[in-house]
Amino acid sequence: MNHGKQAFLGPEGILEKKREYLIPCVYHFYSKPMQLVRGEMQYLYDHTGKKYLDCVAGISVINCGHCHPQITRAICDQVNTLQHTTTIYLTQNIVNLAERLASITPGRLKKSFFCASGTEANEGAALLASIFTGRHEFISLRQGLHGRTKLTMSLTGLSMWRTDTSPVGGISFAPNAYCYRCPLHKSYPECDLACANEIETVIKTSSSGQVAAMFAEPIQGNGGIITPPPGYFKRLKEILESYGILLIVDEVQTGFGRTGKMFGIEHYDVEPDIMTVAKALANGTPVGAFMTRDEIAAAYTRPGASTLGGNPVTAAASLATLDVITNSNLPARAAESGSYLKQGLASLQQKYSLLGDVRGLGLMLGAELVRPDNSPAAQELDNIMENMKDRGFLIGKTGPDRNVLTFLPPLVINREDMDSLLNNLEDVLKSGY
Repeated sequence: MNHGKQAFLGPEGILEKKREYLIPCVYHFYSKPMQLVRGEMQYLYDHTGKKYLDCVAGISVINCGHCHPQITRAICDQVNTLQHTTTIYLTQNIVNLAERLASITPGRLKKSFFCASGTEANEGAALLASIFTGRHEFISLRQGLHGRTKLTMSLTGLSMWRTDTSPVGGISFAPNAYCYRCPLHKSYPECDLACANEIETVIKTSSSGQVAAMFAEPIQGNGGIITPPPGYFKRLKEILESYGILLIVDEVQTGFGRTGKMFGIEHYDVEPDIMTVAKALANGTPVGAFMTRDEIAAAYTRPGASTLGGNPVTAAASLATLDVITNSNLPARAAESGSYLKQGLASLQQKYSLLGDVRGLGLMLGAELVRPDNSPAAQELDNIMENMKDRGFLIGKTGPDRNVLTFLPPLVINREDMDSLLNNLEDVLKSGY
């Protein structure tokens, strides 16, 4: 019996078991995938010892870096003390975390409900909005992604993720602020934020007038790093308020320093009525939460619980993560590093027409790849991703046509890392991918 280090199956062994035992919807990147076995800050290592610069961060989760020693220590200490009791008993970490979140969230957001994922957080936010308003319809944006359950999948405006053959009704979709390919065929700023104005048309024509809330991401991550222009959310909020509709801001990908501010909506100077978070809050430990102001929270009084939500380990990990984000000033670091990386990508855009658009805020960046006729260059992107992986760089892909290269590295990435990333990306572009 092997009591030493775990024997690695290797990519082929994992793929064999994956085909045998996992539901086939669980997909993976790369035609020649690797087996990842270790992480250290902004780097990952495969079973052969090969090192990779991680520019995905577990899809905007590992903001503080892989296996950050301060966070790891907090998790281990808590696991060895009290791992789980659930919310029907009093524990301290959950209330300390709620208090901590109240001190950093925008505006009057104060009261939290903890769960185990962003999907659950969005489900809970929708429920809370219905309880408070007495209404049951919702508005979402095209190209938004809000989860994997029946309701949150129905709120999702990306066809590849809407795999439910019988989606929930009462959900209307509005055009998103996709300036590069404007759904209304206009140009900013001459458009006068026509996409935001269209929300009113949707309310008047696609709903019964009983809309509880609208869901929106500050930046649409899976939608292709779609970054609304200045003033967009202010206009949107004005329209919603005139109809008594709540604004639910989905910060699952954008939260906790990713965009150069603690929360993405802070770039737009708008206060959400309800905000959802997950992913980076616990730097890899499963977590989710929705939060709101006092008067909305007061409507939710019937018994509610989440078996694993806010458990002592998750809450300890979250508190340690917030300490690292704050003490290391990671939002400011993301703003500075993101500006440098975006400038580098913009320079490549000037040289290579394949890069049709470069967009995003902080270290949430995307480069949309297009062919000479401006059609999506999805196959070219796959070739570039594979080539970059072989060179030791892991980059993501998003967008409805899967043609947006995405850069979501841990916020601890340094200048040397970014120079190496940009130089290698240019080599690949120069080689014809």
